[in-house]
Amino acid sequence: MNFELFVAKRIIGNKTYKSSVSAPIIKIGIAAIAIGIIVMLIAIATGLGLQQKIRDKVVAFNGHIEITNFDTNASDESQVPISIKQDFYPEFNNVEGVKHIQGVATKFAVIRTETEFEGIVVKGVGADYNWDYFEEFLVDGRVPDFSGKRNEEILISNYLANRLGFNVGDKFQTLFPDNLNKIPRIINYEIVGIYNSGFQELDEKFCIADLRHIQRLNKWDADQIGSFEVFIDDFSDLDEVSSQVYQETGSFFNATPITRKFYTVFEWIKIFDSNTNIIIAIMIIVAGINMITTLLVLILERTNMIGVLKALGSSDWTIRKVFLYNASYLIGLGLLWGNLIGLGLLFAQKYFKLFPLNPDTYYVSEAPVYISWDYILFLNIGTFIACLLMLLIPSIIISKISPVKAIRFD
Repeated sequence: MNFELFVAKRIIGNKTYKSSVSAPIIKIGIAAIAIGIIVMLIAIATGLGLQQKIRDKVVAFNGHIEITNFDTNASDESQVPISIKQDFYPEFNNVEGVKHIQGVATKFAVIRTETEFEGIVVKGVGADYNWDYFEEFLVDGRVPDFSGKRNEEILISNYLANRLGFNVGDKFQTLFPDNLNKIPRIINYEIVGIYNSGFQELDEKFCIADLRHIQRLNKWDADQIGSFEVFIDDFSDLDEVSSQVYQETGSFFNATPITRKFYTVFEWIKIFDSNTNIIIAIMIIVAGINMITTLLVLILERTNMIGVLKALGSSDWTIRKVFLYNASYLIGLGLLWGNLIGLGLLFAQKYFKLFPLNPDTYYVSEAPVYISWDYILFLNIGTFIACLLMLLIPSIIISKISPVKAIRFD
């Protein structure tokens, strides 16, 4: 029989204990643990969710790794063509972790209407293009189909559609500059789909059309493209996979990870990790201090009992364990309520989008949440252990209590 646990259970189940002077302080301690775990769950879930959403939006337009020619071109327009006749295309089998590779090309253009001109970048894609990301962004119509003959279907952003008054099914003229003839080339595109990624920096300029138009305008061969986009299985392996891709593509090509191409964006979202860590540290400290106060009040209230147990031969560590078991129960109660409320709020946000965000600042229209039982379990175990360790020090006060004085204590 575990004597310390038995005594702790008797204390917890004692009705007079629940209505004692320490009851309000105990409730405050439980509330502090609950509020702390709620705040930590929200901070982690929204921080990870925002990072993933922003990352996915950037990846949708560029892939995880971009393979290009070594040149000084820093613009969004493809200049020097690449042949698709490479060992790593259409399957990049030499590097583990690569799940897809596709050929694309980009070209500057101007949309002309009766009243407006708008500069854009037409991204040419082919039958190998992965539409998974854009299908998620689709708000109207469908994605284009470039698996058959060359066509004039185009996917434009909701930003451009609203700005120019376009709808699905509309046609418009697109002017492509021709540096040789000085006369722009014209293509009449038909809008088959409208997307909204929420990343205005990209939405305001990118339209998706047939790669074969870009090849024709640039006078490229049918097997020439502007760059390769590589998609990988696990973003956490990006640096390692990018290095391997660079080694496998040869000395004529450069492999640029998305984190380098959009350096400022990814440095910005890294700040979320620091903010989340600070919030977790503060919440654990606050919850720990409240539990220390609660434990001291419990010890003070049970001074007579401590004296009796010492007089009966109980050691200081035995009595400390009684109060640590008691505190563990209170911590567990706080964690239970905190998880119920915190996870309830997170699931409500995930499915009902209760809290909006400014897309101009955060690139998303509502607060995204990422829920994983891994970090939830780790957070609960870590909080429980941290609070319990913080309680070891104040529990030492039990060893300072004299049995004679404690029994006479009133």
